[in-house]
Amino acid sequence: MYAVKANPSPDLLKVLWDNGITHYDTASIAEVRLVKATLPEATCCFMHPVKSEEAIAEAYFVHDVKTFSLDSMEELAKIVRATDGATDLTLCARLRVSSEYAKLSLGSKFGVGPGESKELLIATRQVADALGICFHVGSQTMSPDAYTNAMERARAAIVEAAVTVDVIDVGGGFPSAYPGMTPPPLERFFETIHRAFESLPISYSAELWAEPGRSLSAEYASVVVRVERRRGTELYINDGAYGTLFDAAHIGWKYPVQLLREPDSDARDMDFAFWGPTCDDLDYMQGPFPLPADTVAGDYFEIGMLGAYGSAMRTAFNGFGTGDTVVASDEPMLSVYLDDEIADVRTNNVVKL
Repeated sequence: MYAVKANPSPDLLKVLWDNGITHYDTASIAEVRLVKATLPEATCCFMHPVKSEEAIAEAYFVHDVKTFSLDSMEELAKIVRATDGATDLTLCARLRVSSEYAKLSLGSKFGVGPGESKELLIATRQVADALGICFHVGSQTMSPDAYTNAMERARAAIVEAAVTVDVIDVGGGFPSAYPGMTPPPLERFFETIHRAFESLPISYSAELWAEPGRSLSAEYASVVVRVERRRGTELYINDGAYGTLFDAAHIGWKYPVQLLREPDSDARDMDFAFWGPTCDDLDYMQGPFPLPADTVAGDYFEIGMLGAYGSAMRTAFNGFGTGDTVVASDEPMLSVYLDDEIADVRTNNVVKL
């Protein structure tokens, strides 16, 4: 199932639907509404472990959502009340697992720890039509070992609770390629997960689920920005920390960049940092971002791999944040899906806004 939070673009949802993605991981009632309005036949799974009763009730009674995640007895009771004791639910208890192999941790906020899952699994089994176990190994996970370790955690929880489990949901974390981050082939992750799944003490008909977000959307979009000013090795541009470059500013994420100029620049690359368009000193992207040394005000350049969490994090702070959307047919600047080795893909397709 596609994790909608990574990029909620209706156009992307339709692309994924046309390519066989029929289930969607939604984290809010707004995402449920969006998916059902865009793809009425899609199946939504409400996988945020903490939800309001109003959201649960609307999801179940209005949008036919039957799958919910939880990580506490309080949330279980809430789901039972909000659905009027429904007997057709798939309920996934979330375990807390390590994020040691991930670039962004998701191991602190949600999930029951070792020694805490037995009571929750037994209680959930009693009210669920299908019982699931889910977890999240962290965003941009760089080693398949993360899933091996998480599956062992699931094994221990199942054995301790002695329950029949119908669903194993390995969550997200599947990586994309970025400058300085070259993940192993995705096939290695899949092989590791399948091998661990086959060895679990679960129902013979149990299903294996996953919730990829970044890996299905990162290559979907770039942003084209304009240089408004150059100050030494710093470029003032018209996007930034409060726009599509939230991750570049707040967690130091590096994205591929390429100057869009005809004819091409012959200057060697040098490392730049970026200032965004707002009045805030936090609107700063340290990079480094390599661009030709003769980059000046008025130049445009492309920042790639912004399909994941770029548009999703954008605001209109200081009146900035609007832009035109153009459909392009060139390859992404980096890819984990190309047949050749992961490489920086340069094309002659220049989008002018």
